[in-house]
Amino acid sequence: MQFFKVKTVEETFALIEEKIPATEAAEVRELDRALHYILAEPVTAKENVPGFDRSTVDGYAVRAKDTYGSSESMPGFLTLAGEVKMGEVPTDEVSSGKAVYVPTGGMLPAGSDSVIMIEHCEDLDGLLNTYKQVAPGENIIRAGEDIREGEVLLEKGVKLRPQELGALASLGITHVTVYRKLTVGYLSSGDEIVPYHTEKLLAGQIRDINYLTIAGLASEWNVDVIYGGIVKDDFAEFQARARELYEQTDCLILSGGSSVGAKDYTTDVIQSLGEPGVFVHGISIKPGKPTILAMADGKPVIGLPGHPASAMIIFRLFGERILRRLSGEQLERKPERIFAKITKNIPSSMGRSDYIRVRLFENAGEWWAEPIIGKSGLITTLVKSDGIVEISSEKEGISQGESVPVIASR
Repeated sequence: MQFFKVKTVEETFALIEEKIPATEAAEVRELDRALHYILAEPVTAKENVPGFDRSTVDGYAVRAKDTYGSSESMPGFLTLAGEVKMGEVPTDEVSSGKAVYVPTGGMLPAGSDSVIMIEHCEDLDGLLNTYKQVAPGENIIRAGEDIREGEVLLEKGVKLRPQELGALASLGITHVTVYRKLTVGYLSSGDEIVPYHTEKLLAGQIRDINYLTIAGLASEWNVDVIYGGIVKDDFAEFQARARELYEQTDCLILSGGSSVGAKDYTTDVIQSLGEPGVFVHGISIKPGKPTILAMADGKPVIGLPGHPASAMIIFRLFGERILRRLSGEQLERKPERIFAKITKNIPSSMGRSDYIRVRLFENAGEWWAEPIIGKSGLITTLVKSDGIVEISSEKEGISQGESVPVIASR
């Protein structure tokens, strides 16, 4: 098997953006069952939030100018004219020289333009001493200041996190139109691969741990996974099982069999699933060079390397990107990164992007990344790592103390 022209990491991201379409299948879900789903249409506010001017503190509603000049040494004096109760419309009005007590979240009484915090006042039998001046608008939120009627609150393609659900609930929205949940099929291949629950291995056998790690990552991204089991290195069987799984899912993942070898049928199997076929056949990256990405009649197909570390890194970098694109989510160009200082020098080769597993720790208020040394096939390096450092193809390595981008594990 000959690799096609190896793509750079940036070229691979660009091809994913170009080749992977968003799903068009949408459904209406109840708000309390829509967490982590992607909006299929924008949401426009049909009312103001808050619906009334309200206080952000426990204090006294006043006219700001009546507090000017107030201080600890020379307090101001106001007359307490009433109290606002939660959930009720104030009946008292604030006129010149007057103040009305208002709790946090309470409606602002007419005539007031600010609230002075309770700790900056002293109530002496209805005579309110003020020990601090406030400015107009201080400690209050105006009607519509949070969300204004008629504005687009959330755009199509937004992922619904807890905070988005809260914002929608504040508008009285009970149902949303979202893209349906994706289903991914996963199939392992190789004569040496056996189920992960195999108690005793025979010589040369390897437990199928990639299914658990890759399916686990996909599940974290709100994707259902169908396990197709393990297929031997037989083209007819491999093709039949891949086709069966492909028909049931939105995306097919094949693990193993993407390296050069006489029994490697992955490319031919993928090409048989539909047009246009493979668009990435090898990436200039370490680990994970023998990666295959394809589109088969509108469905993405991902061929992962067999080594667990390589498979996880590739799936974290590109598999997640593909699934999030397919789900309809609006994305930035690259996966989310944080920056940390590297603890030691790491050499690299120009023209190839390297990804190094690291442990993250904090020291003196700064994040540091400690490389986890080990061969690419070692599973324990995955367990010990908190993320991966990216060394771009333009660099010949990174120096101790240099700030580097880290794709953190979730």
